[in-house]
Amino acid sequence: MKVKVIDSEHESDLEEEINKFIVDKKVIDIKYQLSHFFDGRDQIYSFSAMIIYE
Repeated sequence: MKVKVIDSEHESDLEEEINKFIVDKKVIDIKYQLSHFFDGRDQIYSFSAMIIYE
C-alpha cells in the first residue's frame, strides 16, 4: 500500500491532478480536505487529497 498527497489552490486543478495520477493505479481510498485562511489581503483556499493505492 502506498500514499500520495496532492494539494492545489483550485478545486478543478485538484480534480485534474487526481484523475491523471490514478489512471494506472488500483485506488483503495481517497480522502479529501478543504481549508482556507486570510493572508491579510486575500482569502486563500487549499484543496487537498490523500490517495491510498497499491
